[in-house]
Amino acid sequence: MSANAEFVRHVRDQLAPLGALTGGTFFGGHAIKSGGRQFAMVMGNTLYLRVNDTTRPDYEAAGSAPFSYTTKKGVVQVRTYFRAPEALLDDRDLLVAWAHRAIAAAAP
Repeated sequence: MSANAEFVRHVRDQLAPLGALTGGTFFGGHAIKSGGRQFAMVMGNTLYLRVNDTTRPDYEAAGSAPFSYTTKKGVVQVRTYFRAPEALLDDRDLLVAWAHRAIAAAAP
């Protein structure tokens, strides 16, 4: 599933308060990076944010699921990226707050 270019523009516009972001395409998706660290990705019309053991429970409590894809051997879950809760897409301040947490989760 490739990233929807219009949705990518919308997400990047919403994240503008974070300052200069980089990114690009990969396997049909779109990576979003801050300071060289990927903290988000868009697949289709879905935004996924980087999580860690501290932030993952918040995503689970919001009903979000990890990024997953299907291979010949079955479904693979990437538990380091979770779907951004829908409420974030309508609230720039909330999205930016969660993005800051995702940037911290992407730190080595």
